[in-house]
Amino acid sequence: MTDTKTPLSEMRERIDSIDRQIQQLISERANHAQTVAKVKGAGLSAIDYYRPEREAHVLRMVVDRNKGPLSDTEMVRLFREIMSSCLAQEDPLKIGFLGPEGTFSEQAVRKHFGHAAYGLPLGSIEEVFQEVAAGHADFGVVPVENSGQGMIQVTLDMFLTSEATICGEVELRVHQCLHSQAGKLEDVKRVYAHAQSLQQCKTWLRINLPGVECVAVGSNAEAARLARHADDAAAIAGETAGKVYGLRTVAQGIEDRADNTTRFLVIGRSLFPPSGNDRTSLLITVNDKPGALYDVLSPFARHGISLNRIESRPAHTGKWQYAFFIDVSGHVEGDALRAAVHDIGESAATIRVLGSYPVALP
Repeated sequence: MTDTKTPLSEMRERIDSIDRQIQQLISERANHAQTVAKVKGAGLSAIDYYRPEREAHVLRMVVDRNKGPLSDTEMVRLFREIMSSCLAQEDPLKIGFLGPEGTFSEQAVRKHFGHAAYGLPLGSIEEVFQEVAAGHADFGVVPVENSGQGMIQVTLDMFLTSEATICGEVELRVHQCLHSQAGKLEDVKRVYAHAQSLQQCKTWLRINLPGVECVAVGSNAEAARLARHADDAAAIAGETAGKVYGLRTVAQGIEDRADNTTRFLVIGRSLFPPSGNDRTSLLITVNDKPGALYDVLSPFARHGISLNRIESRPAHTGKWQYAFFIDVSGHVEGDALRAAVHDIGESAATIRVLGSYPVALP
């Protein structure tokens, strides 16, 4: 701990010395990353080097070692950027997300992959799945659940027809702002926003902008683009989107819930090995018979598997037929979960492992 009586010039010299050590060690880490790439062989792309289970393990060790004063979230963010830059030396990962620039989906990309990854903004969640399947994007990031509004149905429905696998998850604390050109609340006659954001802010809107027209659009960044060209319009979007599109912030923190958080899924084309703290997502359809759901769920209890979430959706295979999306603790390569999946397969119509992936970090 630094003595508060130490002259300011001496403290600055110490900081400069530490900075030199940090820079030297980062360069040394980057050199080791290059060596690993050479060992794996020439002609490989970033996706061949990327190992989410290894990255999650490294970041958990960062959290375990952290004694402050920086928070776990800040330490994870710093190390994530170092790893992102090291991985991108030859060929950065290409990550598809719901665009345009400035969306919360882009923020989730940066939180999970760092700023060295190449962000590929796309027009819809469906297009993110398509670009990953076609190999035009290495991975995609799509919203799946909000703490106040529940599941994003279009994302779940895409898994019914897509072969995409889930490779990771990101939890993003969502702070909504109201932006406009004029920057005055009394000038707002129309509000653009994604439908989810309108729902997240409906109480604030009712109290502060009663009677104002609310228009749902494809993304909050698109809302900001529209508001940029209308003096009487405003947009609900994150702070980043307001800056990107040159708007003034009228109000901050207008979300109705203080814990407003969106969970995103990282989708790819492969399953990855265990990281040590994993979640598995399953897609199960059942036969229409008494006790069908019980037959699906009871093996989890029998094998000591914790059930995190269950959601039903029309299966698109016939009228009144349903698919169940189930999240459980553990990796599918674990003995207990492997046994549970085997037992479920004996009674379910179909069962598919959507992915086993590291639990979200701070």
